[in-house]
Amino acid sequence: MPGLRTMDTTELIGRREMAAHKRLNRDELIATALAVTDADGLDAVTIRRVAQQHDVTPMALYRHFPDKDGLLDAVAESLLASVELPPPDDRPWYAQLEDVLAAVLEALVPHPNAAMLLLTRITGSEPGLDLTERVLMHLDAGGMDVQQSADSACHVLASLITLVIGEPGKASGDSEEQEAAVRTERARLGALSPRRYPRIVAAAAPLTACVSAELYYRRGVQLIVTGLRGLQSVSLPAAG
Repeated sequence: MPGLRTMDTTELIGRREMAAHKRLNRDELIATALAVTDADGLDAVTIRRVAQQHDVTPMALYRHFPDKDGLLDAVAESLLASVELPPPDDRPWYAQLEDVLAAVLEALVPHPNAAMLLLTRITGSEPGLDLTERVLMHLDAGGMDVQQSADSACHVLASLITLVIGEPGKASGDSEEQEAAVRTERARLGALSPRRYPRIVAAAAPLTACVSAELYYRRGVQLIVTGLRGLQSVSLPAAG
């Protein structure tokens, strides 16, 4: 018909891409990347895979993230933002720190595959800075100097991540395969020589799967805090 023209392929793709930009929600993209991480690990997260989940081309995501690292930065920030820090109070520093660490674990436990992101990204976002400042504040109240507080804060974070990724029997991937793996390992430990390894044989079940995840994490936090309190009575040699 006169006055009408047919769009070429390039223009059609361009318009679709513009529509994709308008409808894409950054928070939803981050949630998708986190879901992929939970299911298949960090290596499975790519711009292309997240784009496919939203039925758009990878180019549509570059408006929100410069590259895969930028996407993972956003996932780490989202994870840190989900930590509900308790307000400071008048209790001893170690009691408050224990609650802070418990809050961090509450955010990390559902996402063990993503926990490793925090090792290199803890101070890369405002939520991470807030958490770091809070931990340093409590360590300072415990009598540590700047160097000791910084070192201890790093150890604390690494210990929390180790707790999460090292939970005995923690399901990852196919649950049936995981359960089968736990049964196999439990049987292997239980079949060891009771003369040579009596304690391992007796502990075969709890060594391969948590009887109570709540108790496992509570004990882990208590071990960390108890260790930090013990440092107050230990005189470490000066650096250099």
